[in-house]
Amino acid sequence: MPTSNFGGTPTFWRSWGDDRSARQIVMIHCSLAHSGAWQGVAASLESLAESRAFDIPGHGKSGDWDPDRVFQEQTMAMAVDLIRDWGGGPVDLVGHSFGGTVGLRLAVEHPELLRSLTVIEPPFMTPGFRSFPELEILHDKELAGYDAAVTAGDAEGAARAFMAVWGDGRAWEKLPQAQRDSFAARIGLIEAIRDTNYGDPVDMLGGGRLAALDLPVLIMEGADGPLYAKRINDALMSEMPWAERVVVPGAHMAPITHPVKTAAAIRAFLES
Repeated sequence: MPTSNFGGTPTFWRSWGDDRSARQIVMIHCSLAHSGAWQGVAASLESLAESRAFDIPGHGKSGDWDPDRVFQEQTMAMAVDLIRDWGGGPVDLVGHSFGGTVGLRLAVEHPELLRSLTVIEPPFMTPGFRSFPELEILHDKELAGYDAAVTAGDAEGAARAFMAVWGDGRAWEKLPQAQRDSFAARIGLIEAIRDTNYGDPVDMLGGGRLAALDLPVLIMEGADGPLYAKRINDALMSEMPWAERVVVPGAHMAPITHPVKTAAAIRAFLES
């Protein structure tokens, strides 16, 4: 798989499907994962489009996060350069979790690059907290262990607590040791996305920029995922009432635990 310099960051990326396809899909993965997490979804879409996915900063084989840059902005710059290098778009963008927040921002800042946007459980907490104040209370309670571990410098404890809420439903002890080590090594990057997950730095909400989007949008979640994902998606649907919404039955982290069902929903949306 190739490595390029996108957005000023050494970027490792993968591709699936036929490069003669008329349709191009760019996929952005969740925090603590890597581009290979899209294997199941991308493989199921090979007859529809060529797909490309890249490792976000500090993940997989891409370069590190630059602390002088906003993590979300550095990731978006990588996506923008990948799209421009690939012909300039417009592409269908699919983002999971943190990747979904990048997709939302890319849609409001570079709409000319996108043909459509699919976001799967984006942890954009701001609209969720504004629409459902009780959600913030629950969040502070459930993430208290994570916050305490971060303050204590306990990377493994922080990773364990974080994955208990945002993981794929497996207990920490059931995860392979290599995966636990990887999560602990990268858990500090979760703090790097706090300002954009819990804020609104480019006025996507306050400035009505999401509401003003003029492109097809699909909003997805797993039926068995955390309540935060459902409530955030409720709030996003209020901002973008024309968007389509799909709930993947039985799924916790839909692209990873139920890739075929997730791909089927994306295919139906794109073909419509």
